[in-house]
Amino acid sequence: MRLPCTDQDELTIATPKIISRPEHNISRANISEAALKVLYRLKKSGYQAHLVGGGVRDLLLGREPKDFDVATDATPEQVKAAFGNARIIGRRFRLVHVRFGREIIEVATFRSMQFQQEKHSEEGMVLRDNEFGSIEEDALRRDFTVNALYYNIADFSVIDYSNGMQDLEDGLLRLLGDPETRYREDPVRMLRAARFSAKLGFNIEAATEAPITRLAHLLGDVPSARLYEEVLKLFISGYAVSAFEKLRHYDLFAQLFPQTEEALAHEDHEFPLVLVLKGLENTDKRLAQDKPVTPAFLFAVLLWEPLRRIANELEAEGLPLYQALQLAGNQVVEEQVRCVAIPRRFSTPMREIWTLQARFHNTKGKRPLRLLAHPRFRAAYDFLLLRAESGEADPELAAWWTKFQEQQGLDPKGGSAGRPSGKRKRRRRPRKRPAK
Repeated sequence: MRLPCTDQDELTIATPKIISRPEHNISRANISEAALKVLYRLKKSGYQAHLVGGGVRDLLLGREPKDFDVATDATPEQVKAAFGNARIIGRRFRLVHVRFGREIIEVATFRSMQFQQEKHSEEGMVLRDNEFGSIEEDALRRDFTVNALYYNIADFSVIDYSNGMQDLEDGLLRLLGDPETRYREDPVRMLRAARFSAKLGFNIEAATEAPITRLAHLLGDVPSARLYEEVLKLFISGYAVSAFEKLRHYDLFAQLFPQTEEALAHEDHEFPLVLVLKGLENTDKRLAQDKPVTPAFLFAVLLWEPLRRIANELEAEGLPLYQALQLAGNQVVEEQVRCVAIPRRFSTPMREIWTLQARFHNTKGKRPLRLLAHPRFRAAYDFLLLRAESGEADPELAAWWTKFQEQQGLDPKGGSAGRPSGKRKRRRRPRKRPAK
């Protein structure tokens, strides 16, 4: 099956394979109540309504979907009119978000094959895509065959236009259409290939895999804010180590974190790579244990080695370590946000994690107690342990801080939010003078 992007005459729509309810394992009991409400209301309003994408794929694999997406022949305005709790989002792709408490169901109108050339960049990337079509066309517009399976709420069947069920059974990731054309339309598909391969343990089909390294530079045309969201999906979903290895294998990591890739590629010592791998492994373990993970710590790990190298140079020029870390942090972040945006709510604590590493060397007098009371102490201490485990920091220094916390009645393995035992003394506010 070919997937052209402009020539409708070349379009070939295959006869779909309909897998009836007894022939597949999807049960409505495993679909969220919110998604079912959306599906049934669209059906009741006279529209087609299908679950599609990763939700269907994961249900067929016996996994618990992270979210549910719906595809329909209703336009965004018609979907919004059917729900009081909906809003239309996006310019490039107009979608509808239907909110039920904290859960959001994303509803997309079937996409058309009728691309307009003026809506592509010179590199072939789609700039605007709001031409609506049929479910057959929409199926061909999906990225991978295993994501082009539709669960029809009308009869509970699964509709397969692209042999996706067979690829699902074979554990194979295959792009719909010509791979190079599809990657040029949306370079993020290369990241999705690496992510799904890491997440599902699937092999990437040879033709789908072949152009990735050659076209990796196209990620430079993707907005940095969008790449930030993709980085979170790659590294905060429970398979960060595998995703990291896939990204480096296909030269994609260098497009996301060029400073880190350069530092890792030219570093004579082993500990920088060990630190990154241990940090990502720790992230995967915390997620497996349902513990919180903050992007601030993740980015602190991924960017530490280029920062450390710059800080060492500044320190050699006579700057104190704390100041060297601050200046190096400014430089590294300024360069990084050109590739992957880091929101200030995460870049600020990330900088604090870095600069507090200098204060761990102050173990005399009341300085340790003051550092213990710092709101970012817990994350900074965990980062110190990571550095020590990778061979970059002094293990005895890390052991000293572990013992010091125990002496203060704290649990170094967590729980106290990094504050000394006992209540903190509150500052008394000055009394307001009565108005004259």
